[in-house]
Amino acid sequence: MSTEVVAPALQPAWSHDEGAARVRALFASAFSAAPDGVWSAPGRVNLIGEHTDYNGGLCLPIALPHRTFVALRSRDDDLIRLVSAQEGTGIRSVSLDEVAPGTVPGWPAYVAGVAWALRALGRSVSGFDAAVDSCVPYGAGLSSSAALESAFAVALSSVHGLGLASDDAGRARLAAACVRAENEIAGAPTGGMDQAASLRCLAGAALLLDCRDGEVEQEPFDLTAHGLALLVIDTRAEHALVDGQYAARRATCEDAARILGVPTLREVTDLPAALSLLDGTPDGGVRVRRVRHVVTEIARVLSFVDLLRDGRIDEVGPLMDASHASLRDDYEVSCRELDLTVTAARAAGAFGARMTGGGFGGSAIALVRAGSEEAVAAAVASAFAAADLRPPAFLLALPSAPAS
Repeated sequence: MSTEVVAPALQPAWSHDEGAARVRALFASAFSAAPDGVWSAPGRVNLIGEHTDYNGGLCLPIALPHRTFVALRSRDDDLIRLVSAQEGTGIRSVSLDEVAPGTVPGWPAYVAGVAWALRALGRSVSGFDAAVDSCVPYGAGLSSSAALESAFAVALSSVHGLGLASDDAGRARLAAACVRAENEIAGAPTGGMDQAASLRCLAGAALLLDCRDGEVEQEPFDLTAHGLALLVIDTRAEHALVDGQYAARRATCEDAARILGVPTLREVTDLPAALSLLDGTPDGGVRVRRVRHVVTEIARVLSFVDLLRDGRIDEVGPLMDASHASLRDDYEVSCRELDLTVTAARAAGAFGARMTGGGFGGSAIALVRAGSEEAVAAAVASAFAAADLRPPAFLLALPSAPAS
């Protein structure tokens, strides 16, 4: 009897019409009314540049075609009422006047936090009723939280006439508000890459984000023209950024920057000298590994972009492989499932593969020849079955449009 595992179907992205219809129906069912409108925002994958954002570094994400949809109706008071097709726990209510760090449990913190952060910017924002539905895989390290925040950011900007979604400068301010919501209200100490990707990426391009000053460059990323595809593998390993591990790495990097006398690790120009200095401090071995990852990862982003600009996309594989090794060994944010995914994808012919996102579970990406997606997915699924792991899920990443 054959033990071959057939890869599950790739998870499709909803069309705008399908997503809007779903969320409008949910809104009508929950609130017995029609919304003011529907807005949506994408999840993301990061091509390279992991854990560099909060270190003032560079990263290179693309927006996914998979989006979170929000139907919203503004209210005249400060009440926020929320319903989610994914959570299925009925209507959740929050008073906007009472939102503060630690006061909003669960997923509504990401939503109420955006309204709170916009108010903190001096913008006039009232309460609202809203329904949420999404095809961004939940808990997969594909920024479902940033998609949620960004969809509400453009919705609130629209219904209150803030005009912040009309140009990139305004979108940068919305992204900053979303980051503040996630850091201070939801309690996840992430950097700004995810929100920038969801709000500022463009279709057909990767976003070269300079996290030191927030400047961006749009880098054309046409996989189809080069006969390539980007396969995303959701390992379904538990992924959470609020359990202390993410925060611990950020704190170590900030401590290392303080010891080195630089604002962020982006300013480290002599890596051997920096590592030598850190090695002589208590717990210096951990600092050495963390700093070595960040500094070399920033360099890998620059090399990746150089290859893109030269039209040599099929040569970025070794950079992806080196990034994963650094995240596994120096930053220590990989896991058994991610390592198995990367190994199996490469063995099946991927040009390169790496974990993407914060780590500790979540997803990996593999750059493959167009037409080989199913074979690579089947190989990964077979490796998981042989290791007695729950089956992974798969989708294709195409550089897609931002929140709108």
